[in-house]
Amino acid sequence: MEFEGTHGSRSTHDGPPHADIPRPAGAPSTPGAAPPGFRAPLPPKPTAAPGAARSGPALVDWLRTSRPAAAPGVWRYGHVPRPDRETDETPLRTVLSGATISFLVAVLLWSLLRNGYIPYWSVPIRLFTPSDWWRPLGSAPVPGTGGPVALAVYRFALFVGVFGGIGRFGRWPYAWNRLAREYGHRAQAVLAVLAGLLTVTLVRGDWVPLRPLVLSMLPYELTGPDAVYANQQMEDTATLVLTLATALPFVWLALRRAAPPAGAAAAPAPPAAGAPDPASWPELRAAGLVEAADRLAAEAASGTMNDIDYARIRTAWETAAATSEGQAAFLREVHTRGAAAFLHPSGARSLPGRAAVHDLVLRQVRLGTVTDTARNPYPRRTTGLALDPDVLGTSMLVVGPSGSGKTTRLVRPLVESLSLQALAGQAAVVVVGSDTTPLGPDEAYDVVIRVGDPSSPHDLDLYGGTSDPDRAAALLADVLASDTTDIRRATTALAQLLGPFHAVHGRFPSVPELRELLDGSPVLLQGLRTALEGAGHASLVRELDARARQQGTGGDPATHLADRIALLDRPAFAGFFDTSGTGAPFTMRALEHPVRVRIDLPESGHAEASRLLARLVLAQFLGRTTGRTDRSRFACLVLDDAAHTLTAATVRGLQRLRSAHAGVVLGLRSVEDVPEHLRTPLFGAVGCRVALAGVTTWDGKRFAETWGTEWVETRDVTSRTVRSDEPLTRVAHAVRKLVTGRAVTTDAVTVREVERERWSASDLAHGVPPGHAVLSLTDVGGEHTPPLLVDLRA
Repeated sequence: MEFEGTHGSRSTHDGPPHADIPRPAGAPSTPGAAPPGFRAPLPPKPTAAPGAARSGPALVDWLRTSRPAAAPGVWRYGHVPRPDRETDETPLRTVLSGATISFLVAVLLWSLLRNGYIPYWSVPIRLFTPSDWWRPLGSAPVPGTGGPVALAVYRFALFVGVFGGIGRFGRWPYAWNRLAREYGHRAQAVLAVLAGLLTVTLVRGDWVPLRPLVLSMLPYELTGPDAVYANQQMEDTATLVLTLATALPFVWLALRRAAPPAGAAAAPAPPAAGAPDPASWPELRAAGLVEAADRLAAEAASGTMNDIDYARIRTAWETAAATSEGQAAFLREVHTRGAAAFLHPSGARSLPGRAAVHDLVLRQVRLGTVTDTARNPYPRRTTGLALDPDVLGTSMLVVGPSGSGKTTRLVRPLVESLSLQALAGQAAVVVVGSDTTPLGPDEAYDVVIRVGDPSSPHDLDLYGGTSDPDRAAALLADVLASDTTDIRRATTALAQLLGPFHAVHGRFPSVPELRELLDGSPVLLQGLRTALEGAGHASLVRELDARARQQGTGGDPATHLADRIALLDRPAFAGFFDTSGTGAPFTMRALEHPVRVRIDLPESGHAEASRLLARLVLAQFLGRTTGRTDRSRFACLVLDDAAHTLTAATVRGLQRLRSAHAGVVLGLRSVEDVPEHLRTPLFGAVGCRVALAGVTTWDGKRFAETWGTEWVETRDVTSRTVRSDEPLTRVAHAVRKLVTGRAVTTDAVTVREVERERWSASDLAHGVPPGHAVLSLTDVGGEHTPPLLVDLRA
């Protein structure tokens, strides 16, 4: 059976069927397994082996983790939204100072009351109680009346009022929470133990009037032979119970977690009571395919299904759910193969050596963490930074010098994510890099083209798989022309040669033949003329005549085109760009299928030819993706080094990719590698812009102009020396200056809003730490994020 080419399709080009997408050598890899001899990198610390496919209970937990809606670029797996504004918290030093001073004031006030230094403190209790409870002289209560109990209650209430009232003004609970948040739960437990020991000591020593209150309410025996012993035993028991009761609140303080700050992000909300379990395949159950849902749920729980299997089967169901025939075929495939249903044509169910962290439910790959700095918006600080097809659909420009992490921290994770999506039938990816760029092992790709290597298993079609001479001429003209070449005249010159040659031979010329045609070879052109006249193609004969008249004139672009195509007419490329029809070179028509392609260019020995081929691949990709009829599968081209590959036509083509469900990732060492007249249109054509650490101020200026300005609030403080005519004031100021070494001044604060650049060229050149990047993102829906400073190592 077949679902949009995700299973059973082996042909990725026009013509006779052939194995354009080869199966990997050996048996397909099992979920999470690496090929023999492959040494996988160490996984990140927070997750359990992110380089391996998720399976078993880990897969079920992964599916059930919440993924709340968020702005573009937010890593939504387990994301906890943050408040829009930062709460204005008092500095911890100020809070602790206020709490300490207020505590000392409360201790002093209670000591004065307790020792009788403040008179008449017992007058209120005497006014509201019977007079026979108190002795006529002094404030002592009369034993045997309610006076002792009333006095104990009054003293305890007075103690609570003093410490409670002053503690409220000193914000003791808030100071405790801030201290626990700053120094951790262990420090909170130690402080709680120390405070508990001190409080128990004060209670047992009657400094805290709690023990007298309890003892005043005990039922003492006044008569009896053992009254003294019984009363003492009762007091000891009450004291022990009181000690334990006093210690319990401090035990609770030692064990509890500090309260989050006001306005802090809340914990993730648990799933609703009636929410469907994604691990049980609710969409299949809603369609009546209960048997298939039970089979897949059981395999997910048992460990035979991984995250790629889940994404691949879910994609196949989205395609099959539209018709009853598709649902029946889906049920048969699941019943027959279970978690291995709808396999990728390569037969692979995972990638060897997965290094990045991926979420295939949302098709995201995590690249880093937004730093907790004032340069970033508060809601985005400490959140994960991720990319997905909705963001890549606006295309991305990455600028950074060698060693800044452009390939290892950006390109490689993106390629890995797109390859995983290709295995799930969701994407097609073409990666172009030099032969020394580490873009993954050959086992991770379906098609590997090593241009200039005789052992390369695949070839590249020079004409993009088209059979229309005019389209082929337009494609080659854009690739071969320089900045000073007239594209229209170059296209006409190529069309005048390709059309007659295709009519005679039924194919396009090879690289040596095309070079001879552009050089005006009399033998080759005369042979074409004779064949065309014999076949009656009068219009094509006129094309050759027009080409002959223009050959060698001052404005003839053929000479320049011949010099450019000569870069590919080298012995190293003798076996490539075959047009005879005996082989099956790779074409961009393969993007109709979930194909993974890597093209290695001979950058070390043929730099100019490599740039020409990169420009050729980019032009072919843009022409094919914008002309697709089936755009359900995301197509992406990744150019690790896009230097000198951009033309006016390709920059215009980048803008059309947003509606074609495709995107391009362009890597540059410097903006200077782009022609001057294309730099501004390039920054406007792409929706995602990344400036890595180490860019120059000239490159940073382009980013600064693109990101624009914003209104910020500034505070200007002006210090003014205080001058006084009063003698005593002048003496005091002189003494203060002698002690502090500074004159007495007053500060005038001016608050105003000014317009400043979000990131200046100097900030980008000198203020981005190593391993970091400043990037802005835009999705295909138009929603965007401001420039963010991201740590690509976190």
